[in-house]
This record gives sequence, structure tokens and C-alpha cells, in this order.
Amino acid sequence: MTDSALRLHSPAGDPKRVEADIPAPCIQNHAANLMPLAEGDLGCVWFGGTQEGIADISIYFSRLARDAAAWSTPVKLSDDPTRSEQNPILFPAPDGKLWLIYTAQRSGNQDTAIVRYRISEDNGISWGPIGTLFEKAGTFVRQPVVVLDNGDWLIPVFYCRTNPGDKWVGNNDISAVMISNDQGAHWREVEVPDSVGCVHMNIEKMDDGSLLALFRSRWADHVYSSRSIDNGRSWSAPQPTELPNNNSSIQYTRLANGHLAIVYNDISSAEATERRVSLYDEIEDEGDAPGAPQVAPAAASEGRTAFWGTPRAPMTLAISADGGKTWPHKRNLEVGDGYCMSNNSEKKVNREFSYPSIKQTPDGFIHIAYTYWRQKIKYVRVTEDWVNG
Repeated sequence: MTDSALRLHSPAGDPKRVEADIPAPCIQNHAANLMPLAEGDLGCVWFGGTQEGIADISIYFSRLARDAAAWSTPVKLSDDPTRSEQNPILFPAPDGKLWLIYTAQRSGNQDTAIVRYRISEDNGISWGPIGTLFEKAGTFVRQPVVVLDNGDWLIPVFYCRTNPGDKWVGNNDISAVMISNDQGAHWREVEVPDSVGCVHMNIEKMDDGSLLALFRSRWADHVYSSRSIDNGRSWSAPQPTELPNNNSSIQYTRLANGHLAIVYNDISSAEATERRVSLYDEIEDEGDAPGAPQVAPAAASEGRTAFWGTPRAPMTLAISADGGKTWPHKRNLEVGDGYCMSNNSEKKVNREFSYPSIKQTPDGFIHIAYTYWRQKIKYVRVTEDWVNG
């Protein structure tokens, strides 16, 4: 990583795009989440270590201060030597506190994950003690917290479920929403109906007061959508959209003009020529988690199995002007073969662009971060006009 790549710069031939590498101290860096912070700063959190699922994976935090030319040196915010700590989220609460929310699992077994948190009262300069937010085994988070007009907090979660004696491979995962009306002191669960295979639920408020959720698909076919008209107390069954999905994360945000902007891999399993057994098929049991040896995926309840191995490229930004019904305006942020049959970063064979995060700031800029070859986190800043060239 060169010094010039770490500083904000426009690539040759694309003056309307600004980008930078976020300093990455680890062999593997993955699953970034961006969030505008107080005083015009941007925060980014991700997980880093040797390899996803191994217990040396921890949460890292970097800041792009207002008017700064580069992201700050990362700070490690978690370090449990018995668990792989993953999928961090930053949540600036209405009371001015900044929450960090993330998962912690044993070995490569996502069905052992719990959700932890830390709180900062000084905009991420210092952090309070680590606590457990959701202790139900198999609970995962990925997408931002939503604060409704009535003051409710919504955290989308998904549950990694297995049959007794089976190792987790993703066949039976479902989504739910955790709702708090007392600023996180207590939570109630609302399960999304018929959501087997729909994960990474990403919720935004629409102009008409409804909530739109978009999902990653374990089947690697389409991005799915669901809606709520009662502040998240009930949800429609997820339905496929026109957007493809490759069983990799997506994220979208509502822009100030009411348009929606999504970052995703514009590809599905229909274009895949290889297939992995599971995300964690390279990880040997470290002896601290139950589970049978890795086997081929068992059939899900409706006879479908999670599809792993679809290329994670291109990385695409798309715009919808009709509330997510259609996405006619698209432009690639990255192109390549997206090879992801291995997530081992020491061998440097992974070439995926994945797990994007997207937010808009009041100045109109759209900020995006994503995994680049599992080796670093890349940051890109554009405007909506950039999508149309």
C-alpha cells in the first residue's frame, strides 16, 4: 500500500471520483461499515486479522476527520482471544452517544455468534466497557440501526440456524428485527415471515412513512425486498427484485432527494462456474466450539441449499427514483473476476470486491467503503450525477 493510495485522490480519467485506501494493519480486512459522525467526520469500522472465523479477528475503527486528507491510523476496539469478532456497525444515537455493535463467534461456527456492544460518549475518542446486547446463539448483525420518527430503534438481525449435529452452512438462516422503545434498554423481536435464505436485512424509511428492507440471498439469485407499514411490527414476505445477488452483502441508503442508492455485486449464481461448500470450509475446528466435521450442505427446509462461490465482482452503484421498484441507472465502481473460492488472505488468491457500505452526507456527497481482495478497505466518494457519467 503506497502513501499516495492512502491519501484522498482522484484516479486518472475520473475527476468526479475521490478515493483512498483506509489504513489496514492486518493480513485480512473485511466487512466495512461507514457512518457520518458529529462535527462532519466520517467513521469506518471493519474486522481484521488472519482470516474470517479465526479467533484473532477483531474490530477496527478509523476516522476521516472533516477536511482531512487521509483516514486515521486504525484503533482496535475488540480483542477476545476465544472468538472471531465480526460485522461491526456504528450507531450515532439521538442522545449524542456513539454505539459500536458487532458479532462474536467461536471458530468458524456462525451459529455460536452473540452480539456485543461498546458506547463512546466523546464521538469515538474513547470507549466504555464491552457488553452483550443479544445473547441468543446464532444472532448476527450487518446493517445500520434505524431510528423511527416515533423514537423507536430498529436493529435488523439474522439467525444462523443448524440442525442438531450439523455444522453451519447457511441453509436455514432467517431474518428478524429487534425493536426498542427505551433507547436500547429492552428489546422485542419481530421475525420476518418466509425469510429463509434472506439475510443482511437493510432497512430505510420511505417518503410515505413505510419501511423498505432489502436482503442478501443465500440462494445467490436476487436481492429480495420486504415492506412494513406499521413501524416494523410486521413485514411482508420477501420477494425477489430485478437486482441480482451472489450470496454476498449489499447496502443501500435513501438520498436527500428521495432517490435510493444501492451498492452490490451485479451478478448471480446463474453466471457462476464453481461452487464452494461453505464460507468457512478452510477453517479447522479450533477445539473451542461444538460441531461435526465439515460436510456437504444438508438440505434446507424447502429443499434449497446456500450457494457459495459466485464471483464477487463487479462492485456496482445503482440508483432508483421510484422507491426501489426499478434501478435503471448503474455504474461500476470496480471490475474484475471477483474470485472468492478462498478467503485466505495470506496466499493472496482472493480477488473479491464485497461487503459495501454507503451513506450520504448533507453536502450531497455519497460515501462508499468496501472490501478490496480481502486485503484492504477501499473508500470512494462520488455524487449521484457520477452514476450517469
